[in-house]
Amino acid sequence: MDKVNELTCEKRSYSKEFTLHQHEFGQFLFPLQGSLDMEMAFQEVTLSPDQCFYLPPGLNHNYRSRDRNEFLILDIPTQYLPKGTNSMYMTLDSQWSAIRYLLLEEAKNPADYSALVDLTRYVTKKLQTSNPPSIDYIHQHFKEPLNLETLAAIEHYHPVYYSTWFKKQTGKSVKEYLSKLRLDEAKRLLLSTGWSMSRISEEIGFANSSSFTRWFVSHESVSPQKYRILNNR
Repeated sequence: MDKVNELTCEKRSYSKEFTLHQHEFGQFLFPLQGSLDMEMAFQEVTLSPDQCFYLPPGLNHNYRSRDRNEFLILDIPTQYLPKGTNSMYMTLDSQWSAIRYLLLEEAKNPADYSALVDLTRYVTKKLQTSNPPSIDYIHQHFKEPLNLETLAAIEHYHPVYYSTWFKKQTGKSVKEYLSKLRLDEAKRLLLSTGWSMSRISEEIGFANSSSFTRWFVSHESVSPQKYRILNNR
């Protein structure tokens, strides 16, 4: 069979009994009606129609649907996939909703593969450039107290596994990643505003300016006041 013809975009329904398997291709699942329970080694997800999920090749997973259901499925051969993809859980924003609509249109015309190939390449590119939801959450809330359990729950991972997964995704621990975001924001505020140390420390989530100063010195080896003077010349 021609490699292009291995691309599959179609509607499917699933039974109430758990089924365990894996496949040697990537798969996007878009619930259209009902829900889908999925269990992986360190992750449990219940998908509903306002969400979608990507399964990488070779990942063992249990799945079932306990209600009347219909799903749009895109099976993607490995030649279309970037290396080292991980499972990804996503809420349908405007872009993913548009992708689902276009895939539904392609599913109505399975004989025309050229548009499906182009759309699949776009989807896999988006897979590479999209942040997992917990990392998006960190970027939106890094000035607030965050804990590992909250972040792991966003990805539906066990907290212990989440730490390993996060390091693989970013090359940093959660603590290091948060610290880098806060440090970059502190530097930006020091150089672009005339705010006091108290106001900056409060803005990026420190209880007081003393703790902020100690933290800043530990990273930059100069006080925030001196950093401002040296870099505003």
